[in-house]
Amino acid sequence: MSARIHLLAVGAFTVGSSGYIVSGVLPAVSRELDVSTATAGQLVTVFAIAYAIASPLLATATGRWERRTLLVAALGLSALGNLLAALAPNYALLLVARVVSALGAAVFTPVATNVATVLSPPDHRGRAVATVFGGLTFALIIGVPAGSLLGDPIGYRGVFALVAGVSALAAAATWIGMPRVAAPPHVPIRARLAAAADPRAQLVLGMTVAGCLAAFAVFTFIAPLLAATAGVSGTTLSVLLLVYGLGGAVGNSLSGRLTDRFGSRRPLLVVFTAFTVVLATLPLTATTTAGAGIALFAWGLVTWSVNPPIQNWLIELSPSDSGLLLSVNASAIYLGVGLSGLFGGFVIGTAGILALAPIAAVVGALGLVLLLLAARASRRAEVVAPLEPVAA
Repeated sequence: MSARIHLLAVGAFTVGSSGYIVSGVLPAVSRELDVSTATAGQLVTVFAIAYAIASPLLATATGRWERRTLLVAALGLSALGNLLAALAPNYALLLVARVVSALGAAVFTPVATNVATVLSPPDHRGRAVATVFGGLTFALIIGVPAGSLLGDPIGYRGVFALVAGVSALAAAATWIGMPRVAAPPHVPIRARLAAAADPRAQLVLGMTVAGCLAAFAVFTFIAPLLAATAGVSGTTLSVLLLVYGLGGAVGNSLSGRLTDRFGSRRPLLVVFTAFTVVLATLPLTATTTAGAGIALFAWGLVTWSVNPPIQNWLIELSPSDSGLLLSVNASAIYLGVGLSGLFGGFVIGTAGILALAPIAAVVGALGLVLLLLAARASRRAEVVAPLEPVAA
């Protein structure tokens, strides 16, 4: 894999850390700004919502920008947002800073994914996408524990300042190490809307929302869930979260290779089926520390196997304007994440913590239904226009 693809993964790691690391510093934010933990948690929600709304809008607004310049600008904006977060004197300005950080991430991730496919041969495209998303995976593995670890000794302001510094370094490295990549041909706004209005694309995007909603509804409340099923907490819980992250790293890498070999549909069929089964049985399999470790590894593996084939499918649906679909897919990811806390809290409040994973599995099963519908729609399109590159 090209060093340039790994450089894009480093950038994805920095913007991913900007999003994930706040979960680890919520207690410090709550303590230093004198707000409740629930209020501090809205820093996650506002980032997700801002990302979801801004990504397709910014993709259209920056459609004619040279890609290296756009990547550097996005990383610079992320650095600025985190610097503002470090300096914000109150909670309201901290919310504004989180929005600025989200705008940088909303630009960077879909553009980096698209550039990775441009710089890679067709038979390595899935692996290139997986490598970029590997940066996001490692942000999850490292970001939350690092935020928790550093929140006390350097404070949440120091954590945000550290992320700002890393983002600035990533911007400089991208400017030096990446080649200039021309913007894709200009596509009229009507054509852009037509690509997003394609029923096949909408079904694939629906899979993204369903998968993220199901996965993060459970992950958000994984600490009380594992306390209820296996009686774990503290260091043991941290180790189990690390196991989940390692499973995600393996799944992301393996999924990219399988996508290159088999296309998008067959890997997604296996992944969504396994994802649903793992969530449905989680209260039964995670009753001991060892069982929880196995279940979380499997869960991380299937959860983070979803992105490469979905991204590949969207690219093949509209090669001339894949950037817009990738940005909308990025919005779909954060829409699912943003709704997951509300959904999970509602389920816990009405049915109890042990019902959360099985009910989330039902949402995962909805993703499987959408997959079957999207595959059928794609087969019909192939019959009508077999020469068009629409098959995933």
